[in-house]
Amino acid sequence: MATTADFKNGLVINHNGELFSIVEFQHVKPGKGGAFVRTKLRNVKTGKVIPHTFNAGVKIDIQRVERRPYQYLYKDGSDYHFMNLQNFEQTYFDESLINAPQFLKDGQEVEVLFHSETETPLSCELPAYVELTITYTEPGEKGNTATNALKDATVETGAIVRVPLFINEGETIRVDTRSGDYSERVKA
Repeated sequence: MATTADFKNGLVINHNGELFSIVEFQHVKPGKGGAFVRTKLRNVKTGKVIPHTFNAGVKIDIQRVERRPYQYLYKDGSDYHFMNLQNFEQTYFDESLINAPQFLKDGQEVEVLFHSETETPLSCELPAYVELTITYTEPGEKGNTATNALKDATVETGAIVRVPLFINEGETIRVDTRSGDYSERVKA
């Protein structure tokens, strides 16, 4: 068993029956009373961040998690089929495990977070940025760029992204998968 002295960012612990990753922590030793550790914990399954205070020296249950590379193959109903890039086994994950399913395209590489002891998948994370081709958007008007005006554009995966007016059909853009926002135009 470990204690609060073993805390570090990214460490996964079992707290109240759920898995949490430590986002940040701070050891505090007030002038009066016992020391404590103030933390921000991210729920591994839901992504929700909560603050929590531990007394210094309290025993914690560290959990091992592994990141494994997978490749997206196809969608079947609400199941997404993937292939493990290490042993080429195929498996499927529910849509709720994927952080941005609307930006998945065939052949996309992702990282799947597994709980090592139970071999259960915890989350499926796309890269921070993906490059997608625009399949449909209204034509932009010249001279209409005095402000940061945006228009809707449909990308190859079917998702709708807000892009600047100068972006046209057939162009490739980089999209931030964490927020779903347009990042930049990709030069050919």
